Amino acid sequence: MEKQNNSNIPASFRNFKPQFTVHAPGRINIIGEHTDYNDGFVLPTAINKKIKLQFSANGSASVCNIYSKTYNTYFSFDLQKISRSEHMWENYILGVVNEIQKRGKNPEGFDCIIDSDLPVGAGISSSAALECGIAFGLNELFNLGLSRQTIAELSRDAEHHYVGTKCGIMDQFASVLSREDHLILLDCHSLEATYVPANFEGHKLVLLNTKVSHSLAASEYNTRRKECEEVINYIQKRYPEVNSLRDVDLQRLQEFKNELSEVLYKRARFIISENNRVLKAVEALKSDDLDHLGLLMYASHKGLRDNYEVSCKELDFLVEFSTNFEAVKGARMMGGGFGGCTINLIEEEAIDDFVQKATEAYGKKFNIEPEVIIVTPQQGTYITKN
Repeated sequence: MEKQNNSNIPASFRNFKPQFTVHAPGRINIIGEHTDYNDGFVLPTAINKKIKLQFSANGSASVCNIYSKTYNTYFSFDLQKISRSEHMWENYILGVVNEIQKRGKNPEGFDCIIDSDLPVGAGISSSAALECGIAFGLNELFNLGLSRQTIAELSRDAEHHYVGTKCGIMDQFASVLSREDHLILLDCHSLEATYVPANFEGHKLVLLNTKVSHSLAASEYNTRRKECEEVINYIQKRYPEVNSLRDVDLQRLQEFKNELSEVLYKRARFIISENNRVLKAVEALKSDDLDHLGLLMYASHKGLRDNYEVSCKELDFLVEFSTNFEAVKGARMMGGGFGGCTINLIEEEAIDDFVQKATEAYGKKFNIEPEVIIVTPQQGTYITKN
């Protein structure tokens, strides 16, 4: 990096006149956790919390300047000398630019100011929003001709190659391709998207941010992916047509119960069961059966806690606490795990009472005040002209 500064806005931004603003939303996922990198089903949508990125071409051939208002920090880089940075947040941007260049597209020098109301570490994909926002902005600024799906895919690849997280496609796809008032039933194998009306009549989705992010999160995420791959490698010896856990049902998995380690069996059982829950959740939504949807959410959390083992005591406490309230139809941990948010489907008139009591109980137990975020399904990434 040419320069890094954490105190003052750089001179190049003092008279900054953006050409347009990209609005890149975070996402929630109703159900279908850790299934995306197993070619499974997920049910996400973009939300009404976002990163705003103001863009302007600066007339240079290759000098790029990025300023984060949120963290009052900036850096510059040269398009001809891109390499990984020691500063993790910079790699989300550098990785996207690198992936764009690998696809034969050539952006030129630009300036960008970033401002976010997405809490980092909450499991609502601030990283995917940043990646997709950068790609979307450069696509507009330099007429690169990238489709929305390509933007999602290259943003995922940037996270693989520059950040080192072997994430699936869900976060980026939801951030870019969501529709207002709809959820996406996304087949992560074919990338076929079915838009399902978000019929939460009389109910809202409330996130409770634990405000903890345990250090296990990144390493264990990649470990879970490797464990799933180990199961597939084993099953393929007998069934060579199996390419992912998407191709396995519970009956076939049972054949291998005595041959797989207990841990590997539990991991695979969760993923297969979670895929089934996603499809059942869509049917529940279509028939306006929010009670059934809620039960599926609770079952998802139980699997994430006991079989996939990516929960933590703070998440478990909030989910368990919600079971004391009839107005809460369902709750579960959301995101990669080991911290972040619970997602709660709750009757609208009961929100204030539930939030107050949950906040008091969580504060008493952990001496932390959870952040409350009421979310609504929104459209994916879009641009407003300045």
